[in-house]
Amino acid sequence: MSVDLGETGEAVRRGTLAANPALSRFSPLPRILTYDDFNTGTNGWTELIGNYDGNGNLSTVDDHMRDFRPPQLSNCTFFDTGTHGALTGTYALKLATRPYVGHTATAIRRLTMARKGLVQLETYFTYKAEATLGTDTANNSFGGVTWDGNLHPSEAQFGALTVATDICGDGGLRYHTVMRYRNTTVDNELDRRWVYPVVPEPTPREHLEGKAKLAYGADFTAPDPADWHAASEPMDMCFNEVPTKVNWHYLRWVIDTEARRNVELQVNTNVLDLRDVPVPAYAERYDSLDNLLNFYFSVRTHSGVRNFLYLDSVLVSVDW
Repeated sequence: MSVDLGETGEAVRRGTLAANPALSRFSPLPRILTYDDFNTGTNGWTELIGNYDGNGNLSTVDDHMRDFRPPQLSNCTFFDTGTHGALTGTYALKLATRPYVGHTATAIRRLTMARKGLVQLETYFTYKAEATLGTDTANNSFGGVTWDGNLHPSEAQFGALTVATDICGDGGLRYHTVMRYRNTTVDNELDRRWVYPVVPEPTPREHLEGKAKLAYGADFTAPDPADWHAASEPMDMCFNEVPTKVNWHYLRWVIDTEARRNVELQVNTNVLDLRDVPVPAYAERYDSLDNLLNFYFSVRTHSGVRNFLYLDSVLVSVDW
């Protein structure tokens, strides 16, 4: 059910948004569900941790999920420039991997649905590989990228960032909508494409049943690289030459929980129609997840160099 404000109501809504500097840089659907400005805290974004048994035994958490690392507030301080700050204000939400090939850091926001329909997530983000002093790349080169005063090898040291949902309803029918910017392949070759998985994410219940078992550093969203398909041609982003120059990117992602599908992804000036992107559902039903509406971001290193994802703010709006 769409929100119909009428011509006057829509004009008032647009005027109110335009007058608010914090909101005017977004293009929300009629109802704002959450607006998270990380100058005021983490706003409910937390670490994703796997399930553990009824005795509270944390050793039963799956190997690949034990060390995802929690999100943290960051003023984006670097060794060469000092404190950068966020797009606005001082703090951004930072996800930081460990320097281990395949390691992932996550931030999840747990909500439920009041109704079904269009859901839109917007954010301003930036991503970087860790800046290090001294010689950490052979001959100033990595992954086919050689420093030439413009290109920097750290650009090939960043693996991937992901934005996704975990949704359940209709008697336990569960699915994920997932979009990933794969900056490099697992072999450290520049790819720079948006990709999506064609299989559901392995779950702790499937691991307990012996249907899936992932090792530390495995890709928890879709472990087999062959199960990721391209949603776009290579899309250049503004890395800006060195790992401590921060440029913020705009992202807008629309899904439809009534139709259980992706709709559209906008990244800066690039807009992708995602209506034909498949969204695989789990064959089995999942109890205790009625009307689940979770969002998560993740960052994954393919190089063994720490990778960072920064979020300035996140706005989720709906057409309910």
